[in-house]
Amino acid sequence: MPPLVFIAVLFSTNKGRIFIDSLNIKYLTILYTIRIPVEIVLFWLFLHKTIPQLMTFEGRNFDILAGISAPFIYYFGFIKNKLSNKILLGWNILCLGLLINIVTNAVLSLPYPFRQFAFDQPNIAILYFPFTWLPGVIVPIVLLSQLASIKILITQERKLKVIIIY
Repeated sequence: MPPLVFIAVLFSTNKGRIFIDSLNIKYLTILYTIRIPVEIVLFWLFLHKTIPQLMTFEGRNFDILAGISAPFIYYFGFIKNKLSNKILLGWNILCLGLLINIVTNAVLSLPYPFRQFAFDQPNIAILYFPFTWLPGVIVPIVLLSQLASIKILITQERKLKVIIIY
């Protein structure tokens, strides 16, 4: 919860918005490759029966696609300049959806009364160190970078429209 509050503060204060606008979208994009090793760890945790299969790429988790596509988006979008802001924005929104999907499945697979999935194998790994870093650090960093990228792209699109109008 504290990382979510921090992200909300960043987006709702002037200093926070200035900080977000100062981030380099190229680096934010390449940061998404962190999703590849995370997905490999999740698969390993599934093999060791500490998370349900639905949290892996064999189940409902397609977040690895964001990680795999990130180097291509980086190269064609920022090195070759072949992708428009609209395509980059669409890709970022899709990646945000993939992140929301896995977080929702992870939360609804926890061994708590609100559990909706994974009754045979609940999501217990993220309750133990060092796997607590996934929901406590890695997911918030990816969420912040995803939201910041979307904000930056929307801001750039608005600036471009103003320039075209004048």
